[in-house]
Order: sequence, then C-alpha cells, then structure tokens
Amino acid sequence: MNIVDLIRSETAGLPENKIAVRTDGGDLSYRGLFEAVDETAAALKLRGVDAFDVVGLAFPDGVDYIVLSLAILSVGAVIVPVPHGVATEVVEDILEKTSSSWLLVPEGNGFRLDKREPAVALPDEFQTLQPAFIRFSSGTTSTSKGVLLSHPEIAERTRVADQALRITPADTVVWLLSMSFHFVVTILLFLRRGATINLCNETFPCSLLAAVQRGGTFIYGTPFHFRALAENGSIGAEALAGIRMAVSTAMKLPAETASAFLEKFGVALKEAYGLIEAGLPFVNTGGEGDSVGCPLPGFEVEIRDADENQVGEVWLRGPGMYSAYLHPWRVRRPDEWFATGDVGMLDAVGALHLLGRTKNLINFAGMKVFPYEVEAVLARCAGVEASLVYARPHPHYGQLPCAKVVAPGLAEEALRRFCYEHLESYKVPKNIEIVEHLERTASGKIKREEATCF
Repeated sequence: MNIVDLIRSETAGLPENKIAVRTDGGDLSYRGLFEAVDETAAALKLRGVDAFDVVGLAFPDGVDYIVLSLAILSVGAVIVPVPHGVATEVVEDILEKTSSSWLLVPEGNGFRLDKREPAVALPDEFQTLQPAFIRFSSGTTSTSKGVLLSHPEIAERTRVADQALRITPADTVVWLLSMSFHFVVTILLFLRRGATINLCNETFPCSLLAAVQRGGTFIYGTPFHFRALAENGSIGAEALAGIRMAVSTAMKLPAETASAFLEKFGVALKEAYGLIEAGLPFVNTGGEGDSVGCPLPGFEVEIRDADENQVGEVWLRGPGMYSAYLHPWRVRRPDEWFATGDVGMLDAVGALHLLGRTKNLINFAGMKVFPYEVEAVLARCAGVEASLVYARPHPHYGQLPCAKVVAPGLAEEALRRFCYEHLESYKVPKNIEIVEHLERTASGKIKREEATCF
C-alpha cells in the first residue's frame, strides 16, 4: 500500500473546493494539492527518481514541502527529512548514512535535484518492507541508528493517533512545528481526515495571530510556542476562541506554562508523548495530572528495572511501530518491546509520568536526581528563561547535580535559595552557572550531551 493513495481515497468525497493548505499567500484545495503532487511526481520520474530510491529532502517548511513529500512517496521513493539550513557536513552525514541517491533542495521558485552515488547499498530486505521514511533520533549524531518507517506503519500510527486527536474535515490546524521533524503522524493524519492545514510563517508569534484570524480549531505546538503565546501582550484571549484542542509535544510541558495558557485562553493544553520509533502512543486528553496520559488503544506500557518508588525505564509495544534500524541493519520482530530510554512511572489510573532520560539520570551518593524535576522548579522562579540540569563526576559522591540557567539579572545565590525552598536538599544543584543562552538541536530541544563539565 501507499500512504498517498490512502489519503486520496479517504478524501475523495470532499467538496471540490475543500481547502487543504492555507497560507498568507492564499489557499490550496485538495484537488489543487493532488494536481500539484501529480505534476511534481511526473517531473521526479522524468529526472530519474525511481521506486525505492532514497531522497534527501532539504526544503523549508511550506506548501512546497507538503507537495514534494507526497510526490516523492507517490513514485515509491523514500524520504529522508533533512532540516533546512543545517551545516553542509551535517547534510553529507545524513545522506551518507541513509545511502541516499538524491538530494532535493530549493532553487529559484522551484527545486533542484542532485544525483548521488550511495556510499553503501541497502540490504535487499529494504524493499520488501514498503519503506516510506528514514528518520534519525537525537539529531543525527554518530550513535544514531536511523529508523525506517513503512507505508503500512504510517497508516497504523496515524489511525491510532486520531483516536485521541479526533481530526475531521471541519478542523483547521494551526501549524507551528518544523516539518522535517513533525510530519508523519501529524501532517499525513490531517490530510487523511480532510482537515485544513493553516501554515504560519517564520515570524512567530505575530504570524500565529494572522493564522488564527484565517481560522483555527486545533493547535499542535511545543511548550516554547504556548509559553510565547501566553506571555505575548499583543495576542488577546479572543484570538484562540475557536480552538477546540491544543496539543503540546516534543519536550516536557512545564506546569506553569500549562497554567498560564489556561488562565489566558481558557484552553487546557494536552501533553503528548511521541517517539520516532512508536508514533504518538500517549496524549493526555483526560486531564490525568502532570502526565502524558494513558496509552492509546492498542499500546502496552511496562516500567522495567523499577526502584522502590516504581520508577524505571519505559518500554512500549503497539501498532505502527518502526520497521527496522539502518545502523546496524536490524528488522523489528512482531510484538517486540521497545526500550524508550525514558524514565517514568505509572500512577493509579495507568497514566504515564515522565521524569527524564535514563542517560541523564544523576546518581548523587546513591540518590536519584531527575533533571526535568529540578528544571521544572527553576522554571517557576521569576526571571528564569531556560535551564539545563546535568551531572558532574565527583570522586566521593559519584555525580553532582549542576545547572546552567538563562536568567538575566538573577544571581546564583538567589536561584539556589529558591531551589532549597522547593526541592529536597540533595536535588539542589551544587553548581549553578548563569549563561546567556543554551545550545539547542535543530528541532529546538536543549542539547544535553555537551553539558557535562569536569
């Protein structure tokens, strides 16, 4: 099966003028979208793109990104999303690791297609898996395995996600995220259900107001976006009057951000937990406290190697899981459990509470310190814009919790006092460094790997 064919069949009954994508520059109907996809797919074939070819897509967000993605998938080729604007060496690394045959980049008002010779041939088994996307976790680092997603798995994970999101043709989705990082379980789902995707330009948050004025019922963003909306004085509460659901994803949702957004707009943020390997297995639609909710239908969750507080590593299995890893090549077994690398616990109703990453857990004299817990407290301190809590090796205690904090005008001692007021003493950072900014990945997450100091 092909996910684009599925989208076509499921939207065949829509009115001829139903809008698929809305931008500052105008509207594109579903009919117009598919015509553009067909035209682009024909151009790709004419230039030599064939089924199972791996195509690096290095394009800015927008209508063209959607058209190009659907066109690549239509010809049976495989998409490798390449974040637009990253360094040349990063692009080369991505293309080499994925055995890409093509690189598609902007040129003038169109695109340029560069032919490449794959460094290593993909296994014969690759084609039998009905490949659609190759994604990298953790920003394409040298340790990334490369995750292969198939057409049937994409159909499954979008179906499951919609059990929580409930997208319909009446919805207009206000799109805030990067398409190179968020496309499979979102854009493709929105198109399957015949919704209108309302694109914001890069001048967020001012562009959001213009986008909402064009119509909006659903927002899919990160805590950064929702915090900016809550704090922006030029955007009034009435701007989001038509929003029925706002979903926060990509990183932990701070309680103060959720509270500020609810107070201003009257909309309760729904925190979602998504993974490249598993899709969107959790969306907190029921208001289960500070959690990502209960697993969506079909998903199972286990907490393994739990401590006395029932805190341990989160393992998952369910519909729409990934097909294979590229490096080293390994096909996923049916019903195989997946170790997420996240630390969490299940409460009495089965809702999942995430506490951090196993690799970021700080062991201070045998006591566990979860960076996210400390960062959540720091975020409540007036004047703190962002923080990063990490471990520093110590000969006697094992590791010390330390912090880098973006807090213009605040002193280290004031932050430490605040932490002592709201945390157990062993969790208080032993070293606090005030910094101007924190390095982030292309997807907007704070880089943790480079934080350790010696």
